[in-house]
Amino acid sequence: MDNLSNNQQHKSGFIAVIGRPNVGKSTLINTLIGQKIAIMSDKPQTTRNRILCILTEPNAQIVFLDTPGIHKPKHKLGEYMVKSAEGTLKEVDAIFFVVDATEKMGPGEYYILERLQATHRPVILVVNKLDLIEKEQALPIISHYTEKYQFAGVVPISAKEETNLDGLLDEAKKYLPEGPRYYPDDMVTDQPERLIVAELIREKVLHLTRDEVPHAIAVETDEMTTRPNDDVYIRATIYVERDSQKGIVIGSKGAMLKEIGGLARTDIETLLGSRVFLDLWVKVKKDWRNRTGVLHNFGFGGKDNA
Repeated sequence: MDNLSNNQQHKSGFIAVIGRPNVGKSTLINTLIGQKIAIMSDKPQTTRNRILCILTEPNAQIVFLDTPGIHKPKHKLGEYMVKSAEGTLKEVDAIFFVVDATEKMGPGEYYILERLQATHRPVILVVNKLDLIEKEQALPIISHYTEKYQFAGVVPISAKEETNLDGLLDEAKKYLPEGPRYYPDDMVTDQPERLIVAELIREKVLHLTRDEVPHAIAVETDEMTTRPNDDVYIRATIYVERDSQKGIVIGSKGAMLKEIGGLARTDIETLLGSRVFLDLWVKVKKDWRNRTGVLHNFGFGGKDNA
């Protein structure tokens, strides 16, 4: 590697992807790594755990950290999510601050910029959803942000249309140190399959249920077994906070649960490359988002004292 010219030397490093909820962070990461790992939803605060996603190229390995949206927390789960996101900022080589080109800068963006001031890391402003505006509209949006913060770089993109993603990666590599590959070439995430399966199921619940249900949802993969014919049996439990929510998730004569299972199974089969038998159950766990012990059991940290 010492004999290579500077632009050929291998770079590797970590980039946090942050932004207000629903700006397209997960869509961006999934598109960059070419596989669906981070779940997508039009509901705010979809991402709950820090998800590590890995892009390996001939001259670089970039590890993206998809963080929970930074927001003012309303319950213990929200506090955990924000703490996780803010903690990530201190551990990375650079930060993508993703904003929505169709939305005006508001309190959520100011809240994040305040926290970026303390990171002392290069921050790249990623203006997403270019496909939804006229090109000339991008300049005043960019100017508005650059007046408020000294960004290391600014890259307008469309994650959905895959516009200018190469330019974004080129910008990112400027701030990565020389280094070896930390992960095998074929590895795209550090998350166990069981967790990704649970997240894919939760994504379908978020997509299909009404507003009063989504944030009350947690999903656990209880069993995941490969059968002799290579089919995979998966039993998972969808947890809600109230009996009324359980009724909504199950639906009339089980119709909603059947639809959730059908959509989730399609994604899980793509992930695993096998036929899947998905056995879904719905249980009530009262007010779980404010119970530290339950949060701990769901993998959100804290002591088991609920």
